[in-house]
Amino acid sequence: MRTRTGTRVGQYAALLTYLVFLAFPLLWLLSTAFKSPQELGSPHPTWIPRHPTLDNFRQAFDEQPLLRAGLNSLLAALGAAVIAVLLATPMAYVMARRRTALSRAATGWVVVSQAFPFVLVIIPLFLVLKNLRLIDSLSGLVLVYVVWALPFALWMLVGYVRAVPVELEEAAAVDGAGRLRTLVSVTAPLLAPGIVATGLFAFVTAWNEFFFALVLLKTPEKQTLPVVLTHFIGAEGVADLGPLAAAAFLATLPSLLVFALVQRRITGGMLAGAVKS
Repeated sequence: MRTRTGTRVGQYAALLTYLVFLAFPLLWLLSTAFKSPQELGSPHPTWIPRHPTLDNFRQAFDEQPLLRAGLNSLLAALGAAVIAVLLATPMAYVMARRRTALSRAATGWVVVSQAFPFVLVIIPLFLVLKNLRLIDSLSGLVLVYVVWALPFALWMLVGYVRAVPVELEEAAAVDGAGRLRTLVSVTAPLLAPGIVATGLFAFVTAWNEFFFALVLLKTPEKQTLPVVLTHFIGAEGVADLGPLAAAAFLATLPSLLVFALVQRRITGGMLAGAVKS
């Protein structure tokens, strides 16, 4: 009994430590965003601002076009998430249900492709987009995000499809349902948590992406939010810390809100209600 209690206490302590580790950057960012310039320059920083102020937020919006950049990021992230999910779902179903040598090789290539660094693929992608006349456009950026997110999205959905028992589809076929009806009425609802999780992954990845947006977008009016955040750093590398913290905190909110809205769908039971009573 003592061993079991000690193990559980250790697990909770490890979980608490991990949560503190994850929350520390966000809490410090929030604290910095509300501090005055005098507090930011103090040699004795504090967690809670002594004199909270909104001047950093006002200055951030005055100095940089955060709303326009946020809209660009939102369009790029939503476009990439929707297209990646629409392409990955049927592909994942075929790869999971038809376990041939070709599908196994494709799955292995999907995993290996995630090890490619950005620098390795940026030149080929740049040349392709140049030939398509999509350089310095949100459409070209969305295409790049889809290409980058699709392998991992496909790998995620393959696992979800394999978790759906084939017997459910066979039972639907016995009841007289056709192939399309089975996919729409039986398989698709069970894949909903996986589709939501995959879409969330693609959205967050595109929303936070910086390197591709920096290289491909040159017009200031088309730049995304991560690129605009770098404008708070001066030519000599000195950061305007208060406005930068305020803008960075606002940039993290959409990802947090999206996750908060869909987290029940992600953590919900995939096969809830699948068994006939």
